[in-house]
Amino acid sequence: MQPANVTRGHARSPLLDWWPPIVWWPEPARDLIEPGSPPVSATLVLSPIAESVWSARNFALGALAGWDMTGLADGMGLVVSELVTNALRHGLALCGGPRREVIRLALVRRGRLVTCVVFDPGPGTPVLRDPSPFEPGGLGLHIVESLSVRWGWCPVAPRGKAVWAVLGG
Repeated sequence: MQPANVTRGHARSPLLDWWPPIVWWPEPARDLIEPGSPPVSATLVLSPIAESVWSARNFALGALAGWDMTGLADGMGLVVSELVTNALRHGLALCGGPRREVIRLALVRRGRLVTCVVFDPGPGTPVLRDPSPFEPGGLGLHIVESLSVRWGWCPVAPRGKAVWAVLGG
């Protein structure tokens, strides 16, 4: 019998133990890395509740303050809010599992750049939409695209995806 994977007294799924290694950087944005810039990261596990958007935003702003990168705060706050909201609305809704699934947020700094990575267990792919003028949503990824140097997503085995956006420059 194998021991349970437990954090703070709660069993967790090994399928959701994805964290980017400290040297992780999205492959399509590797050309942006400044030579010799050491990686630094901050991570947070988010519950599947609406208040997690606020928690994620505050966590990101705190990390930027700690890295003396408050010039990115406004853009990062919006990007984090949009990506976490999408993960809650689409990623968790489509995963088909119980609502005890979690979302994970990671900020990875390389020099003057910070990548925001949001992981969710859902199978759906992020899509830039062109909503009608009277549609109440659908512009989140357009906001992410306009505020980031580059953004994208990648599948995470065995299931789920990581949606990322690079800010700074």
